[in-house]
Amino acid sequence: MAGIARRSTVRAADASPQAVPSVVVLGDLILDVTTALREPIAAGTDAPATIRFHQGGSAANTARTLARLGARVSFVGSVGRDAWGSALVRSLRDAGVAVHAPRVPAATARIVVLVATDGERSFATERGAADGLQPGHLQAAWFRRDALHMPAYSLFNPPLRDAAFAAAAFMREAGGLVSVDLASRRPLLARGRQAAQRDLREIAPDLLFANMDEAAALVGGRGRDALLEIAPVVALKQGSSGCLVLVRRGSDVIALAVATRAVEATDTTGAGDAFDAGFLYAWLSASAESRRDPRILRLAALAGHRAAQRHLATGQPELEP
Repeated sequence: MAGIARRSTVRAADASPQAVPSVVVLGDLILDVTTALREPIAAGTDAPATIRFHQGGSAANTARTLARLGARVSFVGSVGRDAWGSALVRSLRDAGVAVHAPRVPAATARIVVLVATDGERSFATERGAADGLQPGHLQAAWFRRDALHMPAYSLFNPPLRDAAFAAAAFMREAGGLVSVDLASRRPLLARGRQAAQRDLREIAPDLLFANMDEAAALVGGRGRDALLEIAPVVALKQGSSGCLVLVRRGSDVIALAVATRAVEATDTTGAGDAFDAGFLYAWLSASAESRRDPRILRLAALAGHRAAQRHLATGQPELEP
């Protein structure tokens, strides 16, 4: 698989800071079964809980928030030929997202989000149809946008992995940018650190999102600046502590610490995806020449924080099949 070189093409949307960003998000559209415990779980007996069904999936969450912010956004990902697949597609379209969702012969992806009484989250995932997207499902016209965003989940398992690389190639041919979120530490390293680094270098993102655990898992003891060997701009999410934006300008590395306001929330699922959307919207709204400007990056980080806060405050409506 050949590396995908970064392009410096300036598109019409880059020329004006007033342009509405257009983004295609590729990856997972998943049924979230959120189980919020009211008492600690105990083996062999019951524990009272609140159980809800929601549209989930890191990629779909980011697409939904981008649409809420006013971006022209489309989602590309596969679902099963079942009622939940139809419901998830309908929910995302109702949110203002253009959906390209091939139906594949597997159960629609689902994840159990177990929220403990102290707010700590655990996940049990059946990816099912989410990994079924193939390069042959894609159309080049879908990627004539300002940017392609994908969680690293899209790089783990074929054929979705192959479709992700094909999508990045379409985006580069159209002169657009690519952003990647490392998404989750354990699956990121399932094939080893070197394999993960190799995949990311081949995708060659213009912007990389990660939390501190994911970043440490990817670069080991080399330190955070090693992330700039993968992408020229890195946004490190630090939860209620805010975020750290790294950018290389010439031989210098600039680190911008951007604080956020703490929000009380028992379930933070999707907040990181919403942060990505807010950051991307503001970053892409700036001119191409200013996207490594510390002032623009700080504004993008603040926009990411606002999007995450709104997500935590409003949540999502319950999904029905």
